[in-house]
Amino acid sequence: MPQVNWLAVIVAAIAMFGLGAVWYSPVLFVKQWAKAAGITREGSPGPGFPLIMVGAFVLTLIMAANLAFFLAGPNTSVGFAVGAAIAAGLGWATLSLWVISLFEQRPFSYVLINGGYLTVGFALMGLILGLWR
Repeated sequence: MPQVNWLAVIVAAIAMFGLGAVWYSPVLFVKQWAKAAGITREGSPGPGFPLIMVGAFVLTLIMAANLAFFLAGPNTSVGFAVGAAIAAGLGWATLSLWVISLFEQRPFSYVLINGGYLTVGFALMGLILGLWR
């Protein structure tokens, strides 16, 4: 079984989750994202929101662990880790999201915002996992 730095996995997940807090905030893209997703952002997020946040973090933690296993080889460099993470974020996550958005008939801005978050988030996780081996 490959050697994985589990503390790095947790930090990488926290970093991507934190990026999401900024990415989907008024500072960056919340208005554009809500419009593209067809969501109204008025009032409180609702009583189920804490459970959504916990679920989102658990899934992000699983993504970080999965990426860590891909990058666990003894010869993995930081450059390779970041490049592989960008390839995963753009090539798998974003393109998969794009396919789904075609069937959901979402605007391309939906793909750009969400895919951008996934690609940048994966790059950030790859950087942390690549540096902290």
